[in-house]
Amino acid sequence: MCLLPRRVELIVRMSTVVRTSIGSACVCVCAGINIAKPLTPHCHFFPTSVSPLFSCFQRKCDLNLPRPVQDRAESKISCNLLNVQDGIDDEACELVSGVELSIGEGDDNISAYLFKAVKNNNGTGLLLLSDVFGFEDSFTRDFAYRVACNGYNILVPDLFRGNPWTKEQPDEFEEWIGRQKPERIAEDISRWTKWLVDEFMAAGISKKLGIIGFCFGGGQVLKVLAQDHGSCFGAGISFYGTRMDPHAASDIKAPVLFILGDKDPLCVVSEMENIQKKIGEDSKVLVFPGRGHGFAHRPGSPEEDVDAEQAYVIMRDWLYDHLVV
Repeated sequence: MCLLPRRVELIVRMSTVVRTSIGSACVCVCAGINIAKPLTPHCHFFPTSVSPLFSCFQRKCDLNLPRPVQDRAESKISCNLLNVQDGIDDEACELVSGVELSIGEGDDNISAYLFKAVKNNNGTGLLLLSDVFGFEDSFTRDFAYRVACNGYNILVPDLFRGNPWTKEQPDEFEEWIGRQKPERIAEDISRWTKWLVDEFMAAGISKKLGIIGFCFGGGQVLKVLAQDHGSCFGAGISFYGTRMDPHAASDIKAPVLFILGDKDPLCVVSEMENIQKKIGEDSKVLVFPGRGHGFAHRPGSPEEDVDAEQAYVIMRDWLYDHLVV
C-alpha cells in the first residue's frame, strides 16, 4: 500500500528533493540503548514513498541523537534503531532521528516519541495526537516520520498510558473509551505541550507550535486549541476528528484545517462546516468525495492512496504557510 506513486518526489523544507524508484523495505523497530520503556517490537512494510528516507538509521547504524534534555531531570530518553535493506544511498542518511521520551515517575509517568529532522530542520515543533490505536501504531509513526522529513520536530504522545484500543480488547469499545478519562488525557497533553514550548519556543527556535490529530486525536485538537487561546499554537489540522465539542470552537484563536470524507459517519461534513464558521480565523474544511473514516493515514485502496497523498500535500503546505513562512 503506497501513499505515492513508485516514482516520487518528497520535498524537505520545500527545497531539498529526494527522488527514488526503490521498492518497499521492511523496517523493524527494536529495542536500542538507554531504554526507559521499550517499544513493542513490530515489523511493517513502509510505502515506497517513505522507505528510502528511513536510511537515516541505516545498516551502518549511524545514530543521530537529539541533544539531551538539559533542563528536565525527570525525563528519560531512549533510542530505537531502525534497520532497512541494503542498497540505499548513503547520502540520504541523517534526515531524521527518533527517540522515546518519558516524563515523571510511577503513576505520573507519561511517554512520547519524538521524530526530529536532522538536516534542513526548520525549527518548528509539532504535536501529533493519535487515533485510538495509540502512539506505537505503525501507521501513525509512518506519518510522523514523513512529516519530520519535511523539516519538522514532531512529538507523538501516548494518550492512553500504554493501553490503546486493540481488536483483542476483552471489553467493548465504549467500555474501553469510557475508562480514558478526559481530564487525565488533557493533563498529559498539557504536560507535553509545555515540553515542546520549553524545547522549541522558549529557546526562540519556533515562533509557534502546530498540532495535528487523527480521529480521536482530531477531536482533541479542538479542545487543546480552545484552552490555548492562541498563546502556543499557531495552526491546527484535524483529520476526521471524532467526539468534538462544537462549543469549544468560539474559544479557538488559531486557524484550523479540517480534512474528512463525505462518507464518514463519525465525522459529519455539516458539523465540521458549522465548527469552521465559528472559528473563522482563516480556517477551512476540505472534503474528499466518497471517502470514509481514516483514509488519509490508513488508505485501503489505490484510490484512497491518491486522496491520501493529496491530503498530505495540502496539510504540508498549510503547516508551512502558517508556521514557517
